[in-house]
Amino acid sequence: MGKALIIGCGGVASVTIHKCCQNSDVFQEIMIASRTRDKCDALKAKLKGSRTIIHTAQVDADDTHQVISLIEQFKPDVVLNLALPYQDLTIMDACLATRTSYVDTANYEPRDTAKFEYKWQWAYQDRFREAGICALLGSGFDPGVTGVFSAYALKHHFDEIHKIDILDANGGDHGYPFATNFNPEINIREVTANGSFWENGRWVETEPMAIKRGYDFEGIGKRDMYLLHHEEIESLAENIPGIKRIRFFMTFGQSYLTHLKCLENVGMTSIKPVCFQGQDIIPLQFLKAVLPDPASLGPRTVGKTNIGCIFQGIKEGKEKKYRLFNICDHQESYREVGSQAISYTTGVPAMIGAMLVMNKTWFRPGVYNVEEFDPDPFMDALNRWGLPWQEDFNPVMVD
Repeated sequence: MGKALIIGCGGVASVTIHKCCQNSDVFQEIMIASRTRDKCDALKAKLKGSRTIIHTAQVDADDTHQVISLIEQFKPDVVLNLALPYQDLTIMDACLATRTSYVDTANYEPRDTAKFEYKWQWAYQDRFREAGICALLGSGFDPGVTGVFSAYALKHHFDEIHKIDILDANGGDHGYPFATNFNPEINIREVTANGSFWENGRWVETEPMAIKRGYDFEGIGKRDMYLLHHEEIESLAENIPGIKRIRFFMTFGQSYLTHLKCLENVGMTSIKPVCFQGQDIIPLQFLKAVLPDPASLGPRTVGKTNIGCIFQGIKEGKEKKYRLFNICDHQESYREVGSQAISYTTGVPAMIGAMLVMNKTWFRPGVYNVEEFDPDPFMDALNRWGLPWQEDFNPVMVD
């Protein structure tokens, strides 16, 4: 059916590329492009038996002209951006210049400020609409599936949703005293930033990790979880009518929190340059270089993830509560695609989003978040492609 240019070759991209090859009726041809072509070639060699034709290329995604040149050479139906959030705008610029549709999994974040917001990408709305191309933002799990869950709940179970709690629990154990399950730089910037939630039409800001709750997760057990700022809160506040409160919670083990606090206290999580032996370095980027590569955690991670949403609202004049969630097993993910569940839960929805844009099931000229489209095709695809969802009609609530 079509061609996709996939920019990035980390853990999430590896899962997405495996899934594209499983879905070769749609993804007949793909190009894997990253700063390090050897990684792309190694992944292509692993997928040698696939019916999907695979090409590889080297590209610096910070350079719009390089991305334009690659798009003009390959002529894809969609560009799937699985590089770092810092590169969202340069890739969107390249898509505009070549009139090519765009999909990503995480919103733009400037390198010099740990501030991730949709405003920079939403500002492309008119230009994408005039160019006749579609940009689908945040097609991972959270953001991504959590937005689709919200649209599905509104379509099938509520007349109005008033409250959403997004719960992200990772019960996996990789055996290291401290490691991050996805890019350490992005992960630590996110966790050390102030928390925030949406309530009664405004943002309420909190100190980092200041609000803690406990929850008993199926497949994992009881875990402590902490309120964080997360990007889908911003888009759901815009796109779910009648919403009064949205919160995001993520689980962390005590070892992770203790190590993180120590690193923060000695300045290793800072994104401000320091001079070391006559050279400017960013402490957080140095820390990333010495921590285990998230892509290496797959074979040693055991346990499960449990990610989903709890909804409260009104149906036919009566109060209602409802929960949608997915449980993903780290070892099963590794056996299937060679990556742990954190990469799997983001990589599968990335493939699904690209597929729906490419086959025009989800296509409108402009810039959109996932919850702005009909959720049913995405929900069906989750069940088909490895992330089956479960429902709870009497969920335990978070106070």
